[in-house]
Amino acid sequence: MIYTSPNPDNLPIKVCALYKFKTLNELAAKREEIAAAFTQYGIKGTLLISEEGINGTISGQEQNLENAIAAIANVTGINEIPRKYSWAQKHPFHRSKVRIKKEIVTIGSNDVNPNKIVGTYVAPKDWNAIIGDPEMLVLDTRNDYEVEIGSFKNAIDPKTESFREFPKFVRENYDPKTHKKVAMFCTGGIRCEKASAFMLMEGFESVYHLEGGILNYLDKIPAEESLWEGDCFVFDDRVAVGHSVALTDYVLCHGCRAPLNAEQQASPLYVKGVSCPKCADSQSEQNRNRASERQKQMELAKTRGIVHLGQKQAKKA
Repeated sequence: MIYTSPNPDNLPIKVCALYKFKTLNELAAKREEIAAAFTQYGIKGTLLISEEGINGTISGQEQNLENAIAAIANVTGINEIPRKYSWAQKHPFHRSKVRIKKEIVTIGSNDVNPNKIVGTYVAPKDWNAIIGDPEMLVLDTRNDYEVEIGSFKNAIDPKTESFREFPKFVRENYDPKTHKKVAMFCTGGIRCEKASAFMLMEGFESVYHLEGGILNYLDKIPAEESLWEGDCFVFDDRVAVGHSVALTDYVLCHGCRAPLNAEQQASPLYVKGVSCPKCADSQSEQNRNRASERQKQMELAKTRGIVHLGQKQAKKA
């Protein structure tokens, strides 16, 4: 399925989030071919490839982006790649990366394979009814810093720091004999596919997950009908988006990588590129000085129209 957000401001850069579970082989050769296509078409962002499929978010000028996606499809043999489009004023990524991984989304077990078993997809138009069922266990499969800035009303926050912790959270808190119906959601849908496979393997009977994730829901459901509260964290320079996948006022703290809203940015403890109210007390003087110098060099590089090494390193972190 293909989801495209409107572009009323005629923004020049198209951003594509895509993933697909499919058994792949000869990964090194595929990586080289895809990387060459990214270079040819000026694509930025990251694509992960593994024996279980592909996952990534990339950006480029519209036709170049479509050419790159066609190249991915040709190399992998995935003829119809599910994807979600949005728009940006500039590339939300600083460079292009194609990486081979054991898993395209890491749950920590090779036995969990959505290519073999997966939960029931729920379209955004049907999601409100699903999570409105009083017998439904509604789980947010994302990590704590993502949940903090937004989630669905009454959804359970697992308070995980990484997706690897999700199986332990489920096993310690829920019983398939008691919790018959489970609905899950995540940013773009990929974690839910793997989480739903895990839940079914654990013996949970009826497992549902939001098709296309939160981003698809925010794009398709009008704000006045929405059960979403807050904003949705995204893993690029946009930091977070709201209804209609519109940009928000969040920025990322370079000290602790936490998303910060306007109120937190107004705090005297927020120093751009250095620290924020969440990490100011834990920052050593040495780290503050190092970060301050890095930010100074990044600002200088920006005025010269180049990307400073420190900015690349912060992005990688």
